[in-house]
Amino acid sequence: MSDVVVECRKITRVYGEGSVEVHALRGIDLELRSGEFVSMAGPSGSGKSTLLNVVGALDRPTTGEVLIDGEKLNDMSKSELADLRLHKIGFVFQAYNLIPVLSARENVEFIMQLQGVAARERRKRALDMLEEVGIADLADRRPADMSGGQQQRVAVARAIVSRPVLLLADEPSANLDSVTTQELLGLLKRLNTQFGTTILTATHDPNVMAFAARHIQLHDGAIESDDGKAEAA
Repeated sequence: MSDVVVECRKITRVYGEGSVEVHALRGIDLELRSGEFVSMAGPSGSGKSTLLNVVGALDRPTTGEVLIDGEKLNDMSKSELADLRLHKIGFVFQAYNLIPVLSARENVEFIMQLQGVAARERRKRALDMLEEVGIADLADRRPADMSGGQQQRVAVARAIVSRPVLLLADEPSANLDSVTTQELLGLLKRLNTQFGTTILTATHDPNVMAFAARHIQLHDGAIESDDGKAEAA
């Protein structure tokens, strides 16, 4: 079995049409292998978030092919894409996207509930994961009663509790102070090493880049440099 988790072949993404066309991605070729920790940098408008959305099956490319864990996304229906996201991809957004009326434990359980995991099992796994990210004592708190760093830890726990093959993080340190950023990155690195989850993060933060083993630079919707491409090929 191939250890290629993400494969993008000549990906383009065009918004609008005619004189108002915006070429967000221009012929992206990319492979990510199991267990890689990859940072993706570039100025605003370079295509980082668009590429994350395409890789994460939240948006479809205009042309080209995307494969996640060997499955081709292009021909999938909306329900099939939703099922793939549910079982194979974890997301960590800079806005956290926690459900405000649910406790930390319930937020972590939510994905497993959608997956049909039995109540007792998902409760145990949620508590174990909150312990793993260092906030088991906050299991019954709602997001409004937690700091930004604590909320981000809940978001990370929710993203990885079902052991996705791929974790996508969009500016994960954007709302965090430097100390909390280092704690979060140490956590991601440890989980990456412990569980072998492939991580792709879009970031402007040099601290995030320092934790990644591979660095991709985007410019005007194209890959300008990739220091791990030869190794990954």
